[in-house]
Amino acid sequence: MREIQFREALREAMTEEMRRDQHVFLMGEEVAQYNGAYKVSQGMLDEFGPERIIDTPIAELGFAGIGVGAAVNGLRPIIEFMTFNFSLVAIDQVINSAAKFMSMSGGQYSCPMVFRGPTGNAGMLSSQHSQNFENWYANTPGLKVVVPSNPYDAKGLLKTSIRDNDPVIFMESELMYGDKGEVPEEEYLLPIGVANVVKAGQDVTLVSFGKMMKVVLAAAAELAKDGISAEVIDLRSVRPIDYKTIVESVKKTNRLVVVEEAWPLASISSEIAYHIQRYAFDYLDAPVNRVTSRDVPLPYAPTLIDAILPNVDRTIKAVKAVMYR
Repeated sequence: MREIQFREALREAMTEEMRRDQHVFLMGEEVAQYNGAYKVSQGMLDEFGPERIIDTPIAELGFAGIGVGAAVNGLRPIIEFMTFNFSLVAIDQVINSAAKFMSMSGGQYSCPMVFRGPTGNAGMLSSQHSQNFENWYANTPGLKVVVPSNPYDAKGLLKTSIRDNDPVIFMESELMYGDKGEVPEEEYLLPIGVANVVKAGQDVTLVSFGKMMKVVLAAAAELAKDGISAEVIDLRSVRPIDYKTIVESVKKTNRLVVVEEAWPLASISSEIAYHIQRYAFDYLDAPVNRVTSRDVPLPYAPTLIDAILPNVDRTIKAVKAVMYR
């Protein structure tokens, strides 16, 4: 099977859906003439023209609002944020408009659109450009929140997101755009809300999503050298969360460690820890453990970034803590 980059998988997903449905269009900063800030939309202007690949001013609130209006009037916008840090400028449109149209209209209006772009740390970008908001958006009824970890998932999940009749938050990573992975040439879709058991194991369950899956898989490989068999689950989406897959895994392994890049308070790992103690408490042989970013704004210095973000060493220590080793 061919291997393509993460950015190429996203481009293929958008291109295929735009060929399939003339109501789909892409709008955002530098998506057209510049071929995308991260070259995700490279070449799409040449194929679809400026009416469907639309450059915007640096005005996230404005073009997010235009996208919401287009969606409730029958189109299917893809709104690219150069980073989800900038989505805070547009968060009123995302949460108070897009997420609520279906409910507030009594089901008369859906808002089929995708907000996509990179999230989290990308190296030496300091506090205002390195934040994770997956848990913020996942807290909002009416939104779906997807965080793929590899090119295969990225393409299949983005195609599904574009076809979905609900607004979808689709979170990527600058540090993953160049990652390569196997992606079929034939069309495929992946369902939102179904986790992937990436690696089977017996001793401990490791749960993560997005680029933190690299940390988790590297940790699992090191743990195997010590005779610890980790079952690794990639959530793929954090709203909805596939609780069933996690519970069934914990019933087998009796231990759980959740790894995510966000801050610890009110995080996705907090929610999973609650759910497991509520629905799998009798199966636990140790308290649920979490590995998150330290509870501080991310600094600029690489040494401090390394000290604050989740990493392989911290993940291994968390696993050995629940193994009492």
